[in-house]
Amino acid sequence: MSQSDERLYATLAHAGIILFGFLPPLIIWLIGKDKSAYVDRQGKEALNFSILITIGYVVSSLLMVVLIGFVTWFAVLVISLVFCIQAAMAVNKGLDYQYPFNWRIIK
Repeated sequence: MSQSDERLYATLAHAGIILFGFLPPLIIWLIGKDKSAYVDRQGKEALNFSILITIGYVVSSLLMVVLIGFVTWFAVLVISLVFCIQAAMAVNKGLDYQYPFNWRIIK
């Protein structure tokens, strides 16, 4: 896999979280993990973060019954947007990116 393809796959894995949740990082990681170590690392990082964000959305949706869920849902949205854009920009330059906080389930 060429270096530009690696950067493209990693960028799509991180940016895809914003619109489609955990599916883009999962698909990209499954397709590219054997072809490139860089795509493997960044795909796992994006997949782990997307799982954490999905859990945040689910908990926030449950908390909407007590009205605090609207605030937490908005906070999860903002955190997702900011960190996913930062990650996409960094990996597009070929840098390794680690989210400031992440639950690393897949190692």
